Amino acid sequence: MIFESEIFNLNFENDVCYLGFKTFDFLPFITHGLSTKFGGVSNGQYKSMNLGFSGGDDKNNVFKNYEIFCKAIGIDSHSIVASAQDHNTYIRTVTKSDKGIGIYREKDLTSVDGLITNQAGVSLAIYFADCVPVLFVDPVKKVIAAAHAGWRGTVGLIAEKMVLKMLQQYGCNPEDILVGIGPSIGQCCYEVDKEVADKFEKSNAFDCDEIIRSVGNGKFMVNLQQANIQLLLKRGIRPENIACTDICTKCYKDLLFSHRATKGKRGVMAAVIQIKE
Repeated sequence: MIFESEIFNLNFENDVCYLGFKTFDFLPFITHGLSTKFGGVSNGQYKSMNLGFSGGDDKNNVFKNYEIFCKAIGIDSHSIVASAQDHNTYIRTVTKSDKGIGIYREKDLTSVDGLITNQAGVSLAIYFADCVPVLFVDPVKKVIAAAHAGWRGTVGLIAEKMVLKMLQQYGCNPEDILVGIGPSIGQCCYEVDKEVADKFEKSNAFDCDEIIRSVGNGKFMVNLQQANIQLLLKRGIRPENIACTDICTKCYKDLLFSHRATKGKRGVMAAVIQIKE
């Protein structure tokens, strides 16, 4: 498959293939990377860079994948704090004392779809395989955050809540915040039923004419990326500071894990971001 993107760099480190936001690559104080399917040691439906423990893959393979991926992007795998995602909107502030949670230490909270920190050396990790990973950076206050926005999290306004958290907890100015909306299923492939479409309509938070398109027979195509952009703009993020994916996980199923493309038989990708020590 030919990879073409105005938003991402496709990086190779040894056998590891990962993505980076071009807008973030100019920020010298952070390290980040979004994994692809390639470069790990997992087999079968998880081949090869599976970073999820819950799907049935051999845990030793997943541990090894973390070591390989983190080395490729230039961080210590023991610095990661991983979220316990359940399509909710709880945001956890993490510190150095939390390093290793979700990887080498048990998850101590069962409902975390957003992570935020201003401490150097703490790596935030969120998972995706069609859902929308959203990374935030305030280069002025030196704050980073990561959110997992499936349709439930999007309707629950997690992107908006994250901006508010950055403002309230760290005094960030929304005009300074840079946002990267990562690879996720696009409106081209994301078909939902009326029940899901109605959730967006009833929330009154979205211009649904812009994000929902009826295709008949009670089915609708939803643009999750644009829905999150609407939430970000509402909270004062500048349009020019939002880098939104131009690749769909299902369309790029040869490069990226996609839940819908494989009917759930797949591995998990991670979006990781850290303030350098």
